[in-house]
Amino acid sequence: MVAALESKFQNVRNNQWPLNRRLKAIADEVRSQSPEFADAVDTFVERLKHAEAGEGGPRVGDTMPDFAMPDQDGRIVRLDDIVAAGPAVLVFHRGHWCPYCRLNMVGLAEVQHRLGDTKIYAISAERQPYTRKLRAESGASFPFLTDVDAGYALSINLAIWVDDEMSSLIAGAGWDVPGYHGGQAWILPVPSVFIIDGNGVIRTRHIDPDYRQRMELDAIVTAVDALGND
Repeated sequence: MVAALESKFQNVRNNQWPLNRRLKAIADEVRSQSPEFADAVDTFVERLKHAEAGEGGPRVGDTMPDFAMPDQDGRIVRLDDIVAAGPAVLVFHRGHWCPYCRLNMVGLAEVQHRLGDTKIYAISAERQPYTRKLRAESGASFPFLTDVDAGYALSINLAIWVDDEMSSLIAGAGWDVPGYHGGQAWILPVPSVFIIDGNGVIRTRHIDPDYRQRMELDAIVTAVDALGND
C-alpha cells in the first residue's frame, strides 16, 4: 500500500486541484489498496467525531497559549516572538509519514507567497530529522516546529491517543510514529489551523478530526487577507 500511496502522492502533488480534491485522491487510493485499512480509518474518525476530539481547543477570540518549540534546525521559537512580528498561521499536522499531511504542506508552500507578511508555522511532534525532510520535500520556506512529546497539543486539548487497532495498522504499513517522535506513545494532534493576529488573538480556527480533510488553501488566504481589513 505504501508504494501505491507514494505513486499517487507524486501524481497529484503538483496539479491544480483544490487541496481537498487532492486529499480525496489519496483516500480513494487507500481504499483501493486496503479496504481493511480504510474501514478502520472510518471507524477511528467516527470515534473521534463522537468524542468531539479537538473541540475543546482554543476558540476564536481566545489568546493563543504561549509556547516555545525548536524549529527544524533546533532554534527555539516562541509564540511571543511570532506575534511580535505580526499575524501568523499555526498549522498542526501529524507528520512526514502521513500522505495527507505531506500534501497539506505542499499546498501551504504553494500559497505562502500570497500571505504577505503573515508567516506559516507547521507544528508536529516529530523530531528534527523528519521536520527537515518534510520541509525540504514540500518546498516550504516557513518553519517546521517540534512539539516535544505533543506536550503543547495535549495542554490545549488538541491531541488524541491512537487506539490499538489503528496503531497496529499504521505500524504494519511501516510507519514508526512513536519513533519519529522520539518516544513510545501513540499521540497525535488533531489537524488544525489557527490564524492569529498581531496580539496573539485567534481570528480563525479550523479543527477537523477527520485527518483526510483540511482547511482549503484559498480559505486560509481569505482569512489572512481579512486581518488586513479589520
